This record gives sequence, structure tokens and C-alpha cells, in this order.
Amino acid sequence: MALPLVPRAIAAQPWPALLSAAFLAAFGFVTLYSAAGGSLLPWAFPHAARFGVFLGLALAISYVRPSWFREIVPYAYVGVMVLLVVVLAVGVVGGGARSWLDFGPIRLQPSELMKPILVIALAAFYSAMPPRHIQTFGAIWPAGLMIGIPVVVILLQPDLGTSLLLTFSGITTMFLAGLPLKWFIGGGVAVGGAVPAIFPFLMPHQQERILILLDPSQDPLGAGYHITQSTIAIGSGGITGQGYLNGTQSHLNFLPEQHTDFIFSAMAEEWGLLGGIAVLVGLGVLLRWGTRVAMDAKDRYEMLAAGGLTSIIFFYAAINLMMVMGLAPVVGIPLPLLSYGGSAMMTVMICLGLLMGIDRRTRRDRERRRGL
Repeated sequence: MALPLVPRAIAAQPWPALLSAAFLAAFGFVTLYSAAGGSLLPWAFPHAARFGVFLGLALAISYVRPSWFREIVPYAYVGVMVLLVVVLAVGVVGGGARSWLDFGPIRLQPSELMKPILVIALAAFYSAMPPRHIQTFGAIWPAGLMIGIPVVVILLQPDLGTSLLLTFSGITTMFLAGLPLKWFIGGGVAVGGAVPAIFPFLMPHQQERILILLDPSQDPLGAGYHITQSTIAIGSGGITGQGYLNGTQSHLNFLPEQHTDFIFSAMAEEWGLLGGIAVLVGLGVLLRWGTRVAMDAKDRYEMLAAGGLTSIIFFYAAINLMMVMGLAPVVGIPLPLLSYGGSAMMTVMICLGLLMGIDRRTRRDRERRRGL
């Protein structure tokens, strides 16, 4: 029997996901190189090195049976909650929030770890619930506590962006579990009605970000500066961009946080609409693959986990893109795999590794049924 031209271990990898992730990370690398004035430091080289390390982590995770994460998730949830409380006491302030634990050369943001852990916890909870109980109140209040407790602690840091992403991905997992639609509609109406009551309790800078969204021109050099400069950078790129290494907004330091939250704006200025479409296609391929993994999953736990993990990547991208285009408040959410930052990249690659593990088990079961 002839040996296959491509070893089975290589052919079995989910190449659409891996190649799209590598493309996005590479595009982030060249954008960070440009944003630093044509230098590998301080952003581009660490970005590439982190991607290499976390890609190895994702591949390692993909070979762990998905049910093992289901077994350890209660301990992981409690452990990260302890870390979140520790952050409030002795955490390091960064970007206006006390969100980090400093371990010398490594800074850890525990709230990032909570994102995939929360999804796995909710998937485990709902997969163990008898179908007849999904329509009862007992299906919502435990999940509400699992989401609400870390969200409240993270809001105290304060980190509104991470709290929103955690809430959205948790609610998405609940929706996929089959909870009645009327509960989500009622919850949305209740939250909308509560906004006027919640608004006075937000931090002053959070209130400013929400108000300035309605009219950035009312304070273009203050609270509206980020959105104003971001939209100028995106608009000045036109169809084909100003050319690589020729972005004026970023190189002249008009564009704030060009290496993290507003990296899409820096990219769009130099690569234009075509560059923006390339990023959206890369993200679309990754999200389509994640959705397919969820649809093909062979049991309820893996379906819910895959759907929730894919939603984390989606909300990262959606909130960031809406933010830089002035369609959402500036809440400090990076663009997955493009923005500089180890914690967010770690989260996305953990999600990717978990999805690859579910996909691997699904394909293995399919091959076993075919007698391969």
C-alpha cells in the first residue's frame, strides 16, 4: 500500500482555522511594525513570539479530550474567581483598570481566563440538565449567578469591556441551550429600562464614553478624541490606502492606542478598504469554521461549548470594529489576533485550541464509523 503524500497527522489539522489565524496574526505583525515607525520593537516581535507560543498551546489543548475540561471546570472557575478577588487587592493598574497580576516578566489578566472557563461551565451545566427543565426557572438562575458574580467583580476593577464580552458570550451559550426566547426579550427590555438608573453609578470616564458616542464633535480634543481620530484614519485610507509605512495619523501620533484598541484604524489608513475586507474575510473564515464545529458536534456539551467559544471570538471582533468606527463606546476591547497584547491573544488561542479538540473528536468519530 502506497504511503500517503501528506502524513495523516498533518492532513488532519483544521487548516482553514490555522491559516486564517496565522494570516490575522501576520497582518497584525506588519501593522505593528509600521506603527512603531518601521521597527520590530516594542510591538511587532513580541506579537509574533506570543503567537508562536500560544499556537503551540492551542495545538497541545486540541489533543486533550474535551470531556476532561468538563470535569475540571468547577475547580478552574473557583480558582479564577479567587484570582479576580486578589486582583482587586494587589493588582496592577493598566489602562485605567486594576486588572493585572504582576509576576515579574509575566503579567496575567485573570478576567481573560474567565471567558472560556465561563462558557465551558455553562455548557457543562446545561448539558447535564434534563430537557424538560430547560423551560423552568431553575435553568436560568444558576447560570445567572455564574455570569453575574465574575461580571460584578470585573466591573469593580473597573473593566466595562471585559464585563460586556463575558456577559454577551454567557448569554449566547444560554440561548444555544434552548432557553425560551421570551426570557431573552424580557431581559433585554428590562436592561434597556434600567439604563437610566444604572448610568449614575458608572465611573465618570465610562459616562463620558457613552455620551460622546452620540456626538464626538462636542469634545473633539477630550472625550471624543479617540473616536474622531479613528474615523479620520479609516476614512483617509480610501479604497487602497495611503501605502504601507505611510500612515500619517499613526506615524504622527494623532491616533491613540494604535497598537491595541485602534489597530484596525491604523491598518485601514495604510491598506484602505481592501485591507479592511481582508481582515473581515480572515475573521469570517475563522468564525465560519467555529460555527461548523458547533453544528457538527456529536453531543450537547460539545455543541454548547463550541458555540460559546466561537461567540467569544465574534464579540471580540464585533465590539472592537464597532468601537473604532464610532458605533459603540470605547470600552477597551482588542481586535483578536491583530492587536498587541498577550492576555487577549492567549484567550483567543485557548478558544481555538478547545474548538480544535472538539473538531478532532468529531472527525475521529466520523472516521471510526466509516471503518477508517
